[in-house]
Amino acid sequence: MTERMAVELDGVVKRFGAVTAVDGVSLAIRPGEVVALLGPNGAGKTSTVDMVLGLSEPSVGSVRVYGRAPREAVALGLVSAVMQSGGLLKDYTVGETVRLTAVLFGRPRERVEAVLERAGIADIRDRLVGKCSGGQQQRLRFAMALLPDPELLILDEPTTGMDVSGRHDFWSAIREDARSGRTVIFATHYLEEADAYADRVVFVRRGRVVADGTAAEVKALASGRTVRATLPGAGEQEAVLRAMAGVDSVEVRGDSVLVHASDTDEVARYLLTRTAARDLEIVARNLEQAFIALTSDEVAA
Repeated sequence: MTERMAVELDGVVKRFGAVTAVDGVSLAIRPGEVVALLGPNGAGKTSTVDMVLGLSEPSVGSVRVYGRAPREAVALGLVSAVMQSGGLLKDYTVGETVRLTAVLFGRPRERVEAVLERAGIADIRDRLVGKCSGGQQQRLRFAMALLPDPELLILDEPTTGMDVSGRHDFWSAIREDARSGRTVIFATHYLEEADAYADRVVFVRRGRVVADGTAAEVKALASGRTVRATLPGAGEQEAVLRAMAGVDSVEVRGDSVLVHASDTDEVARYLLTRTAARDLEIVARNLEQAFIALTSDEVAA
């Protein structure tokens, strides 16, 4: 028996006049997956999310959410979204806002209490929304999205305005929800969040998926590693290092040097045997470096 996907995009194209925002995207997301959808501005992320939410229709291809048309899934309460801004009445208290939303969804008072606790804002229920910080308002949007107990939660920059502790608590709650079967798709500029909390990372560039896998798999697609070392007079070695086979870039920072290369062993061997380098380390690219490498406009289309 074929597993039912939470989200399926099959050959999806979205055009706005002469502009193709989404260009042949096929993507299948399993129930319970936490997926980071990442890409530079204008990559097609918002257009893709809009189609999953039923806010727009694909020009070509199909989108299904739990086997249904997106609008039907949303109408049934299977999908909720937490957007980065908007949607809050600042003259209402936090508790009043959630209770009003609960009435619209026909949810009992017990559900209101549960989502306030889940979002970590039960202690500010009597505070006016307009008096809440940006991070607290984002938690309020999260609480409102949880009211229908959705199967799919879509998050746009969910931790904007939150401090480090708040971000950690938020993602701990998301991971717990995922373990119970809730599917999460999120976009964020905090790439370390995608690295730490996503089961799967999808990079989009110019409307196309250019990488799809675990964070480790995506980082491996951006070939090469970086040698970092303390090297007195590093500037005198820069030309020699740049001329070595497989070296992509050399950056000198005072008495430190960073060399990105496909053969970092050879670079390390040279530094340790032919120079006064010390404190040498070799590191793989992080997700941010992979993001730049795979989505930069310098990458061939």
